[in-house]
Amino acid sequence: MVRYVYDFHEGRRDMADLLGSKGANLAEMTRLGLPVPPGFTVITDACRAFLATGAEPHGLVAEVSRHLSTVETAAGRRLGQRDDPLLLSVRSGARFSMPGMMETVLDIGLNDDSVLGLAKVSGSERFAWDSYRRLVQMFGSTVMGVDPALFERAMTTLKSLRHAPDDLHLDAHDLAELVEAYKELIRDETGEDFPPSPAEQLRRAILAVFRSWNGERARIYRRREHIPDDLGTAVTVQRMVFGNLGPDSGSGVAFTRDPATGRSGLYGDYLPNAQGEDVVAGIRNTVPLVELERRDPRSYEQLLAHLRTLERHYRDLCDIEFTIERGTLWMLQTRVGKRTAEAAFAIAAELTDEGLVSADEALARVDGDGLARLMFPRFDASEIGEPLAPGIPASPGAAVGAAVFDSAEAVRRAAAGEQVVLVRQETTPDDLPGMIAAQAVLTSRGGKTSHAAVVARGMGKVCVCGAEELAVDTEARRFTTRVGTVVEEGTVISVDGSAGAVYPGAVPLADSAVMRFLENGERSAGVVSAVARALEHADAVRRLEVRANADTPEDARRARRFGAQGIGLCRTEHMFLGERRKLVEEMILARDDTERERALEALLPLQRQDFTAILEAMDGLPVTIRLLDPPLHEFLPDRTELAVRVAATDQPDPHDVELLDAVNRMHEENPMLGLRGVRLGLVVPGLVAMQVRAVAEAVVARIRAGGFPHAEIMVPLVGAVEELRIERAEVERVLAEVSEESGVTVRCPVGTMIELPRAALTAGRIAEEAEFFSFGTNDLTQTTWGFSRDDVEAAFFSAYLDKGVFATSPFETIDRDGVGRLVRIAVDEGRAARPGLMIGVCGEHGGDPDSVHFFHAAGLDYVSCSPFRVPVARLEAGRAALSGTEGSDSR
Repeated sequence: MVRYVYDFHEGRRDMADLLGSKGANLAEMTRLGLPVPPGFTVITDACRAFLATGAEPHGLVAEVSRHLSTVETAAGRRLGQRDDPLLLSVRSGARFSMPGMMETVLDIGLNDDSVLGLAKVSGSERFAWDSYRRLVQMFGSTVMGVDPALFERAMTTLKSLRHAPDDLHLDAHDLAELVEAYKELIRDETGEDFPPSPAEQLRRAILAVFRSWNGERARIYRRREHIPDDLGTAVTVQRMVFGNLGPDSGSGVAFTRDPATGRSGLYGDYLPNAQGEDVVAGIRNTVPLVELERRDPRSYEQLLAHLRTLERHYRDLCDIEFTIERGTLWMLQTRVGKRTAEAAFAIAAELTDEGLVSADEALARVDGDGLARLMFPRFDASEIGEPLAPGIPASPGAAVGAAVFDSAEAVRRAAAGEQVVLVRQETTPDDLPGMIAAQAVLTSRGGKTSHAAVVARGMGKVCVCGAEELAVDTEARRFTTRVGTVVEEGTVISVDGSAGAVYPGAVPLADSAVMRFLENGERSAGVVSAVARALEHADAVRRLEVRANADTPEDARRARRFGAQGIGLCRTEHMFLGERRKLVEEMILARDDTERERALEALLPLQRQDFTAILEAMDGLPVTIRLLDPPLHEFLPDRTELAVRVAATDQPDPHDVELLDAVNRMHEENPMLGLRGVRLGLVVPGLVAMQVRAVAEAVVARIRAGGFPHAEIMVPLVGAVEELRIERAEVERVLAEVSEESGVTVRCPVGTMIELPRAALTAGRIAEEAEFFSFGTNDLTQTTWGFSRDDVEAAFFSAYLDKGVFATSPFETIDRDGVGRLVRIAVDEGRAARPGLMIGVCGEHGGDPDSVHFFHAAGLDYVSCSPFRVPVARLEAGRAALSGTEGSDSR
């Protein structure tokens, strides 16, 4: 028999796939003996069944009814009874935390009869009618599809009529009037009445939570966080406890450590006489948790004890929601808390020192994306003036952008290439697209546990909340500071999420402390020390080497400072730009062998000088030098500009005419699939010989200077072993010549880039001639997908991401099913033909965290990336080694 419901006491923390994160953690707290209101969880299987058929799973209603009886017994009251009604909360709970992205319905069980019983037993008519008002509002918008703004408008109208500054100043009579207005609004908008049956309320609320899995904001959030679409959500049904029963009640959110900085201690917000949704919505500003110690020391001490229990049990930062109902503390939720990158590294280091986690576990809890964010610049303290307003530092970093006041405008401007800051009184889940588009989020209300703070931290966005001195007018699209300064939409502002401040104009940026450490070893306490420890451990456990893509001595030196173990890609075409372009033009325009050789002879010492300096910067480490790859016409003037220049005069410059003739002669409709790479070496006499001689003579120069050069020569765009065989013979001929001429033996391994599907599929044959492989995943992705990257990313990638064709761009993260399969084939067949074949990757994927894990599993020896991504790749290579997945490592 299919089972869809579990009581809290039947579950465990490790059942999150079935119970969702919320349900699994409620079950775990129940097992720990913490004060959790009784309840049960409808599992993710039920959601998937509902979404697949559109119908309620068979037997679900009866099963829910049976488990509801258990809750009623524990509570000593029944759902729907008139005198002392049991009220329920219905909340979503996916496998991965999706804060605010799906639906919640509270106070299930109230109707025109039971509200009177609730008023009597609670001793507060106002409380009873406020709870009923909340239910009708939530149910109407969440379950029945009424625009939430209509309810807000009715509330605002009533407050205006009663001259009430907030909802706390509405009395029971006012709230009863509002309930009737809400019910009439539902009837007008939907053509049906608000259901008075508590059982019907519960059934429809559960199905509404299921449906919300495919709501727009949930789908957007899943795409942003790379959460699979087929998981579905669980639903937790729990006895309601009330924080809005008076001054001895309240609700709050607590963290066992600061989620922004990682500092240990109690952090969070408390809102007296309020329900939990009031805290996270930011509709009223909270007080710090230390205020709870003064108001209710007994509950405060109990909360501290529970927090200590949870942190030691979960061995991590815990995020807790709680409610105090007339002096009784209830724990409503716990989860491993979202945190900033700074906090992640700091917490991992501190938990290691406290003996709660091992160094391996600490490394697994940080990631390369977080490290990259810590490398971003911060505001230059010497250039900061007076802030427009202070606020709560909710998510650190520095961001500059034009102020915008709604999500749609943020998306529109960001799509046009403008940097924006989303400014709101408080954010809601509907603001998610704008938060994604913005560089930073600024709110005038809320604290570190508000929606804006939690979501921004999860996305790594800069965020300042609770800037109370700002009067945000979203309709007029401006905000006004305490001293009367008006900031209109489009005005550039700077947001400091670390200090909690907003400044006028664009504040200059300075390197972060982490970047200074990586650049020059400037080590300090705090997050820098934590980052250093994580990188040191990653280096100790990783199998993958990390090299850098570097074309200049400056890049090579920087890469070495950042921990690179060599250069995996040195692109020689970058050495032909600038003033040297003239020599390349001469080579291309040569009318005979003599003129071509003269041009190549002029290029030779320049290339030799470049290679010598790079080999010196990387002395003792491998340097893989790729022979000329792009089409030669890229070194000539633009065809259209040249044609216009020639046509604009009766007597054009003869050199321009000659250039135009060469450009026309060499023009290709699809140059990236034309005369380039190894093909150039086979048809342009002397080109390969010049480049190889420059490498070989640079090696000789470094050996004579007492160095230890390790140059490797890489042949690009090979599609057939015959191409590599011919070019390798030319390379070895030149190496032998230089060895004989210099009296110094020059040994440079010769390998190839695997960047065409045919090369991957014939890797076994190519390995007969190649001493190493390096995957050029940029071109391999283009040729596998049939994409021209320069054209398609702007043309339709955004639509593909929206429609779910991609979870992420295949140029950012390796396409494991297509391109990745070709990589695995090439690795297996290459090593079968040449055991011990050195294999790396030098495309941009070499610095992408997720791709690094794939390359580790596929058995590659190294990844190579830009110098600034080297620390990220080092960290992820260590994390990949700890995952224990070797994949198809055929060695």
